[in-house]
Amino acid sequence: MKFKYYNDTGREVSIHPGTEMNGIRCSMDLIKPHEERTFYLPENTYPWVKMWDYGDKKGLSILVSPQKDND
Repeated sequence: MKFKYYNDTGREVSIHPGTEMNGIRCSMDLIKPHEERTFYLPENTYPWVKMWDYGDKKGLSILVSPQKDND
């Protein structure tokens, strides 16, 4: 499965290292304003997304983590 994120914040967004450590494949480069990034998730998962705003000087960070239903 893939998940696409579009950066409409007007600021650069960094990707939290946990994204890659959780088994998601993506470019870890900064996501520039008006840029789209594709995250490739493991089979049979869906994305859980968290974003932090560290203020103007430190910027934004995004974590994408794969989740599974327990059904």
